[in-house]
Amino acid sequence: MSLYVVTGAGRGIGLELCRQLRERGETVVAACRRTGPELASLGCEVVDGIEVTDDASVARLAAALGGRRVDVLVNNAGILSRESLDELDFDRMRRQFEVNALAPLRVTRALLPNLGEGSKVAIITSRMGSIADNGSGGYYGYRMSKAAVNMAGVSLARDLRERGIAVLLLHPGMVATEMTGRHGIPVEESAANLIARIDSLGLEHSGSFHHADGQPLPW
Repeated sequence: MSLYVVTGAGRGIGLELCRQLRERGETVVAACRRTGPELASLGCEVVDGIEVTDDASVARLAAALGGRRVDVLVNNAGILSRESLDELDFDRMRRQFEVNALAPLRVTRALLPNLGEGSKVAIITSRMGSIADNGSGGYYGYRMSKAAVNMAGVSLARDLRERGIAVLLLHPGMVATEMTGRHGIPVEESAANLIARIDSLGLEHSGSFHHADGQPLPW
């Protein structure tokens, strides 16, 4: 039995990751802004009121873990808005950078004392952060924030390699959640694929960018 910490666990992919991990017997610490009956029913250790953009809030998550070893940290919390060139909302774009790019770095740094040799840090990023794969434009804040977290993940992989900690950048696919307007593959399929990648990818893959279905993705 391993200990997993999942951020953004209150809904969508995070909630389903918690469900599937608990079903196979893992210990799960579920961090979220607001808990709900679905999450409460899973048997996770829920730490609610966690705002991943706030240092003091993230420190409360670290305090809740105490000295326990974290085998897998899943930085899943994220937001999306749809800025076009004609409708640039810079406040929303900044918010996406805070949640999508800076928060995974903030959480990972805060929980670093709980990570050790053999631990893994999974960052749920997006193919929309790929520069080479951008064939349609738009989504300025989301694309830019995901490209930024990809860079953060590669730097983390370099910095943590000597400690034996792997950092994995994973695209969940286009998933039918509230964030995407319910368009895409079932959340159950995405979560199962993500767990399979986290299970199979190790230190030799640290700093790599993969689709949840296993294919490597371009930067």
